[in-house]
Amino acid sequence: MANHKSALKRVRQTKTRTERNRARKTVIKTLRKKTLAAVAAADKPAAGQSLSEFSSAVDKAAKKGLIHKNKAANLKSKAAKALASIA
Repeated sequence: MANHKSALKRVRQTKTRTERNRARKTVIKTLRKKTLAAVAAADKPAAGQSLSEFSSAVDKAAKKGLIHKNKAANLKSKAAKALASIA
């Protein structure tokens, strides 16, 4: 366990950031599942709306460094490709 005052503060900060990051990642995963579920149901308007929300959340996460920018691009690309597959 940390002994210095500054080390104790870092432990507190890390805990807060970990919880925040976990919550943000959970939101991204939920939006992705929602988008893919709408695509599977062939509901193009709902899928388009959820894709927009998903893309926005992914971009914000990449901007903040939560996920890598290339991973963000890959996630968005796969979701958009799934949406385009709806006839």
